[in-house]
Amino acid sequence: MARRWFFLSPLAGLLLAACSASGPAVADGARRLPPPRLDPAPAQPGEQVAVFAGGCFWGVEAVFDHVEGVREAWSGYAGGSADTASYERVSDGDTGHAESVKVAYDPRKVSYGKLLEVFFSVAHDPTQLDRQGPDVGNQYRSVIFYTTPQQAQVARAYIAQLAAARVFDAPIVTQVVPLRGFYMAEAYHQDFAAQHPGNPYIAYNDAPKVAHLKQWLPALYRPQTQIVPVQLH
Repeated sequence: MARRWFFLSPLAGLLLAACSASGPAVADGARRLPPPRLDPAPAQPGEQVAVFAGGCFWGVEAVFDHVEGVREAWSGYAGGSADTASYERVSDGDTGHAESVKVAYDPRKVSYGKLLEVFFSVAHDPTQLDRQGPDVGNQYRSVIFYTTPQQAQVARAYIAQLAAARVFDAPIVTQVVPLRGFYMAEAYHQDFAAQHPGNPYIAYNDAPKVAHLKQWLPALYRPQTQIVPVQLH
């Protein structure tokens, strides 16, 4: 298991930020996928919340910040307890947390199924077990944290659909588990890719994900993101 760079301060993060110190990055596994066959409207009207984990949260957040219909996406931690929900502790890889992204979206503009299509096609590689590209460890595992039984049903149906179609060269290892709690990451992690596009890690690992979203799912792509001040609570 690799331990990532630990930011001693936000300034250090701006100068030396990298989600991993584990070695060179590898090519992402992005690919065009069929849309989910099961994609019903949510049972309750109004804004919905989805939570995804797929490697370093910088890139996953960057992708969803560019999805039309998403009001905001936040980096954070899910899967563990509140007392270990910090960058330093989660980086040890033994807290049960996965680096995660909370997505607030308008289902009138983008469905949960479409968010799943984005997650599986461009946001990460769902065949990588306890890692994502250069980032190695349980905290980088692929997880869908569902907030309603309907989300769980749609997610499992889509995984089964993709597995049956054999669109990936290896089995999908994405977990589908209930969301017990989401804990916001430190302020300097929020909108990191948007604020630091020249960071080498972002340019090599995460910018291509947003480019694939624009190329393959143009109807969902939003060209500019709005950086919203983060309120940590």
